[in-house]
Amino acid sequence: MFVLIHSPLVGPLTWGRVANEMRQRGLSVLVPSLEDVPDSNEPFWKQHAESVSRAIAHISRETSLTLVAHSGAGPLLSVIRQSIANPANAYVFVDAGIPRDGASRLDLMKWEDPEWAEGFQQELARGERFPAWSFDDLQVVIPDASLRRQMVTELRPRGLDFFTEPIPVFVGWPDARCIYIQFSSAYEKPAAQARQLGWQVHELEAGHFHMLVDPVVVTVTIIEALSKSS
Repeated sequence: MFVLIHSPLVGPLTWGRVANEMRQRGLSVLVPSLEDVPDSNEPFWKQHAESVSRAIAHISRETSLTLVAHSGAGPLLSVIRQSIANPANAYVFVDAGIPRDGASRLDLMKWEDPEWAEGFQQELARGERFPAWSFDDLQVVIPDASLRRQMVTELRPRGLDFFTEPIPVFVGWPDARCIYIQFSSAYEKPAAQARQLGWQVHELEAGHFHMLVDPVVVTVTIIEALSKSS
């Protein structure tokens, strides 16, 4: 079963078209919604991992899962894995960050682009929230007006506390094969890291939300990558 995980900054629409494409091909797929309560005492990462756990609770524990993460969901794959009883078949990172034990999202951003991340941290410290994309801001990466409007509706702007919380990684992770699929130049460093780790890496010259633009190509890329690494 494929579990398609969206970034905590957006919503499940991200994977909707790919999920439909997979189902048309006879594949089993779930798109859990990452939920959190702002005034909860639990860290965001734990709430999001538990969201995935609840979404697959009805699935037999013998069913192996391929966890596919986009963007900000990448750093969550280890804690999501710990929250579920099912065996992991593979981890697929799609234009996504790679977990590093105890690193916050901001830490990973500073590693990827120190100068940009420093300015970003200052904006958050002033009380700004991210993302604050408008309908027009996303026109290039999501040309379809209807999808773009839905995406803006699903945006989940976050403050400094979200980006600075440390995210743990369990000892022995990853416990299954890993694949990296890069869309945009912004994820050049994580893609390079994946190569250094010996992971299979695929590149598509596309925008960050290419799964909404060409779900067929993204679906085929994921399926073929898994078949090559089996």
